[in-house]
Parts: sequence; structure tokens; C-alpha cells
Amino acid sequence: MTIGCPECGALEDIPPLASRMLARCRVCRYPLERRSGRSLNAALACSMATFALLFPANLAPLMTVHMLGTERSSVLASGIVAMWREDWIILAVLLGTFGIVLPFIRFGALTLVLGAVRAGWRFKGIGALFRWTVLLDIWAMPDVYLVGCLVGYARVTQNLTGTIGEGGYCFIAAALMSMLTRASLDRRTIWRAIAAERTLAKGEAALSCTVCDLVEPVSREGQPCYRCGQKLRVRKPDAVVRAAALSLAALVLTVPANLYPMTVSTQLGHDVSHRIIDGVYQLFHAGLWPLGILIICTSIVIPLAKIVGMAWFIASVKRRSREHLRIKAHLYRWIDELGRWSNVDVFTIAAFAPLIPLDGIASARPAIGATAFALVVFLTMTASRAFDPRMMWDVRVRRRP
Repeated sequence: MTIGCPECGALEDIPPLASRMLARCRVCRYPLERRSGRSLNAALACSMATFALLFPANLAPLMTVHMLGTERSSVLASGIVAMWREDWIILAVLLGTFGIVLPFIRFGALTLVLGAVRAGWRFKGIGALFRWTVLLDIWAMPDVYLVGCLVGYARVTQNLTGTIGEGGYCFIAAALMSMLTRASLDRRTIWRAIAAERTLAKGEAALSCTVCDLVEPVSREGQPCYRCGQKLRVRKPDAVVRAAALSLAALVLTVPANLYPMTVSTQLGHDVSHRIIDGVYQLFHAGLWPLGILIICTSIVIPLAKIVGMAWFIASVKRRSREHLRIKAHLYRWIDELGRWSNVDVFTIAAFAPLIPLDGIASARPAIGATAFALVVFLTMTASRAFDPRMMWDVRVRRRP
């Protein structure tokens, strides 16, 4: 079974693997197929459970706080709706899309595909539908939203009494099930169940699909992949230009994201601004240093590392550097996977802000820094997806792409 490595472009023949076996690319060491912990039945069960739990998680009360005989409850979308009403449109759209809309779409579609494969039913468009579930994997963020809710709950309960509602427990379960779905999903087996790999003639020029890694003749460039429907390209068009433009835009926005406040709190008529570093200081001061370290990593270290890393990759392609290719491949993999976790800070705002307004005593609302930071995360994630890591390996001895 021949597939194309998505990171270096090398063609690899993978024999049938037994359980607990792992196949890596011989060139860049990318894990091409992993059988340990992978199961169609487990992935289907976890995906179905995630999709079902998302309904009560979004409809039932998430958290409730009590103060001076009054109480205030929120649902998962309360903070996002409040942002929309206060004209923080970009922030509300980004968080609502990542935290609420895309989880429903991804896990609903994934449940349908896995159920069809389990039942042996191949409907028209199943490959394209599974392609979309794969592409939406990093953009659907119930797990990231959960961590944001936990940080928000910890911040609120420093001075107030709070309880987690039925929706909160359902959301915890849904987020955990979403992570188990990602861990148990065997994409390679699903792709083969949708359509098997083709055998090419010896010495025939070939290219590989950037989504399902299917190898096809290079003469089919520009046509849709017969398995997933993605347009076939030897390399992503304008990958360096698009990645550089998006990374530069993210770099510019890191200035307001770090210098301007993320939230503004009103306490007894006085406005208090909070930047990222101020929130970290408050967490350390309250003894919540593990959460403080988490915010430092997700909100400061990871965004800057993504921009610096993308600059290194782009420079490597432009200079046709042959140095540290495997290190750059590993770093790209980490950047692409961990980038989504930078949204923890803005999800924290969506979690705790709707719980603060208590009869004019106190309130909290997002500020300009939150929008800038959310855009930094979005742009860096888009930049890593626009870049084609195979271009860094093109300086080696020419292989079939």
C-alpha cells in the first residue's frame, strides 16, 4: 500500500500493520500509520457520545455564582452572545464558530461517516464529507473551550461562591469524549474503507493528495482526488507567500494583543484594565500558579513560537537550506497541533464575563486586546495550514513528489 508522506512528500509502501505497531516515514520520521489505541468502534462510540452531549452542554446551565443573596447563571453561549451585543463582532464570531458551531458540524459529520463505514454503506460524497471532518479537526475546539471554562471558573470563585450546572458536567464529558475521539480515530483505515490505494506503474511520475495521502499519476494534477475530492497539486500554490503574509499580519497584531487590555472590570464604579500579563499575575497571586503557567504557555510562548517557527520555515525554503530538516519537520508538526490551545485565554473571557454582572456591583467585559489576540491565533493557525512543509524537503535528491 503506497501513500505519500504529508510532511516530506516521499512515497512509502506500508505493509498491513498488526495492533500496537507504528509506521514512520523513512525520510522525515513522520508517523504515517499508528494502530495502537486505534479502533473504528471506539471512535464511533466517542464521536456519537460527543455529538449527543453537545446538546445539553449548550442548553443547560453551565455555571452559577452567588453573591449577597443574588445569583447569576450562564450557558455555554452566554459570553459569546454578550460579546455580540456589545459590538465585539469579530471576537464573537471567532469564538462562536470554534467553540459551538464547528463542534456540532464536525462530530455530527464524523458520526455519520464512521457509522456508514461500520455498516458497510458507501454513499456518494462520503470521501468529501470525511475530508471536511479531517480539515475541521483543529478548528473544532470543545477541549480548548473546556480549559478556558475551568480557568474562568477558578477566577470567578476566588471571591464568589460558584457551582457547576448540569450543562457544565455535560460539557466536561463532551470535551473529554472529543479528545478520546481524536486519540482513537484511525484515519488511514477509514480512508482505505472509503477507497483503496491505487497501484502505479513502476517509474511513473506521481503526486499525493494533501488530505488523504492517496498517490495518483502526476498527469491528474488540477483534478479532484477520486477518494476525497481535494484538488490534486504537486505542491500547495503560493504556499510561501500566503504563509508569510499571514504570519506578518499576526506579528503586527501581537503588539496590541499584549499591550492593550484583554478585559475591563468595573468594581464599585471604577474601571480596572487587565492585560494578559495582569491575568497571569492575578492567578499567581491567588495561588493558582499551575493555571498561571498554563496561560503563559498558551498566550505568550506558543503564539510567539509559532511566528518565529514559521519565519524559520519560510527562510529555509527561500534559502534552499538543507540543514536541520527533521528538526524543522518536528517543529512544524508541534506548531500545527498546539496552535489551537492559544485560544484558552479568550475562551476564559467568554466563560467568566457573563457571570460577573451583579446588580451594578461589578461587571466584566472584553476589550480591544482580546480581539487582537483572537486574530493572532486565527492568523497563525491559518498560516501553518497554508504552508507546505514538503517544500523544505525539495532541496534533497529529487524524489517522486
